[in-house]
Amino acid sequence: MLTRRSTLGLLAAAPALGLATTAAHAAEPQTFQRSGLAIGGTDPVAYFTDGAPMMGDAAHAHDWNGATWIFANAANRDAFAAEPERFAPVFGGYCAFAASRGYLAPTIPEAWTVYDNRLFLNANLRARELWLAELPNVIAAGEANWPAILG
Repeated sequence: MLTRRSTLGLLAAAPALGLATTAAHAAEPQTFQRSGLAIGGTDPVAYFTDGAPMMGDAAHAHDWNGATWIFANAANRDAFAAEPERFAPVFGGYCAFAASRGYLAPTIPEAWTVYDNRLFLNANLRARELWLAELPNVIAAGEANWPAILG
C-alpha cells in the first residue's frame, strides 16, 4: 500500500530514473564505420602518400581503436600500425564540419582535406567547402565538442 510519503518519494525519483535509463544507451563508436570497416574501407594513409582517396584491400587489415582499417598495400598498413594517430582522420572519421556544429555525420572519401598535417573528412563536398571557409575556427569548435558528441 502506497502512503502519501512513498508516492511523493517515487515522483521525486522519477527524473533520476529517467536519466539512468538514458545513460544506459550505447554511444556511437569512436571511429566512423561503414560496412564494418573504418571510414568505409578507404585507406587513410593514401591521403598523405598519394594525395587522393584509395580503397583498401582486406588482405592489408589492421585493427585499431575499435575498428578494422584496411589499406591499399602492406606499406600503408605498416605505416598506420606504427603511428595510427598520425594517419587516422580527426574526429574519428566523422564529418569535421558536423563536429564543429556539435553533431555527428557520416563521411565520403572524396570530401577530404589534409590541414596542418592532419586528415579531416566531411559528409559531402558542400560541407567541405563550408568547413574550409571557416578554418581554423571550425577545428577548434570541433575539438571543443569532441568526444562528447559520441553520446
